[in-house]
Amino acid sequence: MPREPDASEPPDDPPRLRLGAELEGIAEQLRSLARAQDRLHELYEAVLGRNVDLSVLLRLIVDTARELVGARYGALGVLDAKGESLIRFISAGLSEQERADLADVEFPRGRGLLGRLIAVPEPLRVDDIAAHPDAAGFPPGHPQMRSLLGAAISTRGKVYGDIYVADRRDGRPFDAHDEALIVSLAGAAGLAIDDARLYRQTRLDAELFQRLLLPSLPDLRPFEAAAAYRAAVTPGHIGGDWYDALLVPDDSCAAVIGDVAGHDLQAAAAMAQIRNMLRVLLYDQRTPPGAVLAHLDGALQVLTEQPFTTACLARIEPAPPDGWRLSWSTAGHLPPLLLTPDGRTRYLTADPDLPLGIDTSEPRTDHTCLTPGGSTVVLFTDGLVEHLRYPIETGLERLATLATTHAALPLPDFVEALADHHPSDGHDDMAVLALRIPHS
Repeated sequence: MPREPDASEPPDDPPRLRLGAELEGIAEQLRSLARAQDRLHELYEAVLGRNVDLSVLLRLIVDTARELVGARYGALGVLDAKGESLIRFISAGLSEQERADLADVEFPRGRGLLGRLIAVPEPLRVDDIAAHPDAAGFPPGHPQMRSLLGAAISTRGKVYGDIYVADRRDGRPFDAHDEALIVSLAGAAGLAIDDARLYRQTRLDAELFQRLLLPSLPDLRPFEAAAAYRAAVTPGHIGGDWYDALLVPDDSCAAVIGDVAGHDLQAAAAMAQIRNMLRVLLYDQRTPPGAVLAHLDGALQVLTEQPFTTACLARIEPAPPDGWRLSWSTAGHLPPLLLTPDGRTRYLTADPDLPLGIDTSEPRTDHTCLTPGGSTVVLFTDGLVEHLRYPIETGLERLATLATTHAALPLPDFVEALADHHPSDGHDDMAVLALRIPHS
């Protein structure tokens, strides 16, 4: 005889309601997949476009990993170049107290399950960490974790580290869907780390190449000269800044500084060509700076692709009975800074002529002033004084103050001080050349 239904028991869900709940669950999974796809797409764009700093990007990857799989904890470790120890370890999900408890704990040493991820670069899912044969336990103060999902970070067959998440918030073990997401994120992290290391090496190579192109200043006695160069903070940036100084046959000394437009190998190669041409013209021509720049501009038009170049050429010669004559010409360049023996500074301002490579028919102007012995002439590129947040005049004023502050230093230390404490924002190459005139 059928049992009468108990009014206190809830009735079974009708089949239609159960089907609706299952469909809603499937729809939520699809929405979750769509969100995951969007986040991964944003991450790959950030990696490939190098839009953010590496540390910020790696933390974004860890936070994304936790969010997409619903994990309580997440971490990402980066190995050193030899693959022997961690140089970065980014964790997420720890409370302030948990972070304080781990303040004195060193980075993981790559043992246990994390070491396995590196040694065996395959995804790893563990439902019970303590029961796994490769588990090495947790350091004092570390929160206890039960489940783990991790993947090695690698690109082009090289392992860079690992990424892992621990303990789903819903208490369930990680599944194949979670694994696919973590593997994708490990791929994004691998691209970011590999790209950052290649970029760093490119920058070092570019800076070395730039320095090799710049001359070692010759013995200019009785004059003294010193120069300093700093590469831009932009990775891979190859600048066209250049300088040179030499004695010419009529007991004069010539000094020049310039900047070729562009930040690539073409700009660097053009810089080397211009410097070498100018050396020949200075030595043979015994003419005022303006005429030398005019000859150089004509040669560039014939022999090169006429790169846009600014330059300032100065010539210092005796002016009896006891002084010196400073002549200079500027091709779209910033004016020289004159530092006199009494510590005063002034810019040798004059209307600049057109940069080189624009119009060879335009005349070039010479400017002249008398200077006392012991004065210092400072030539520099705009990278030393330009800053996005204030006008160029502010940078020039700060440079003059800096020169006065360090005027008593030996000349090599003087130019290093100007380069180290420059008022610019550092986003362009900078070069500074100082020439000290003998005492009469």
